Amino acid sequence: MTEGTSGGAVRQVLPVVIVGSGISGLSAAVYAARAQLAPLVIEGSEPGGQLTLTSEVENYPGFEDPILGVDLVERMKKQAARFGARYRSDDVVGVDLSVRPFAITLGRGGPLYAHTLIVASGARARLLGLPGESELFGRGLSSCATCDGAFFRDRVVAVVGGGDSAMEEAMFLTRYAKKVYVVHRRRELRASRILADRAQSKPEIEFVWNAAVTAIHQDQSMVSGVTLTDVETHETRELPLDGLFLAIGHVPNTEWLKGQLPTDEHGYLVSHPGTSETAIPGVFVAGDVADPLYQQAVTAAGTGCIAALDAEEYLAEHNLG
Repeated sequence: MTEGTSGGAVRQVLPVVIVGSGISGLSAAVYAARAQLAPLVIEGSEPGGQLTLTSEVENYPGFEDPILGVDLVERMKKQAARFGARYRSDDVVGVDLSVRPFAITLGRGGPLYAHTLIVASGARARLLGLPGESELFGRGLSSCATCDGAFFRDRVVAVVGGGDSAMEEAMFLTRYAKKVYVVHRRRELRASRILADRAQSKPEIEFVWNAAVTAIHQDQSMVSGVTLTDVETHETRELPLDGLFLAIGHVPNTEWLKGQLPTDEHGYLVSHPGTSETAIPGVFVAGDVADPLYQQAVTAAGTGCIAALDAEEYLAEHNLG
């Protein structure tokens, strides 16, 4: 669709722009493309999202054998492209949701204009900020026990954190690992009492108090251990490990929105109950950027589907198809 501007120039207005190329964004692209909306997916600086940091995926429905995260993403990308989805390798650096159509600013080129916007920009694991950390994701370093725990059967692993998510990760890992350390910077857990008690009752879990991970070691590009530093005495010791799980929270990728959409207390985007609709009509959310709880590939795919269907209905209601 094209429309004129006040200066007489003609600009193209896209029916659907999807920001993010992880599972939620690609699922939205499949549904929007099948609806003949020719969605444009802005892939971002990390195409494929967090799933590409996972070595193998065993819990996505429909795959009897494990599939590499990057392969699953690539299959979904090709599936959406077959129906007419298009992709642009760029970052969204800003957006104006106060105008119609929405104006989208890219890092290279642009701007773009769209009648609907699906925000599927995901969330990133909060990191420790140590050298080599990013490169070790999928190589013994993870932020998702549910995703990667099965790869550490009969191994020794550690979980960094002291909140509810850290306790849940540690308890889940006891299904596979023979030993699970929980490394926490304080003498007391921040987790709820019930989760803390359950974790502390597990014989496979050993707590390391007042300790911070100050270095991650590797052997042949795989995690082999960490250096722990006592936060009070500053004494250090080495802890050999086969895997390290970060449970110190996630950070939703919403900086580019510059506060134009409401969030919860943790910065995750919020939508109307039971839908993907946000406070701004025509803007929809999908995936981890709006999910502080589950953050699984299959749930992300489901919300991507919902966002595309909601966008399709919005365009039809406003004769913007």
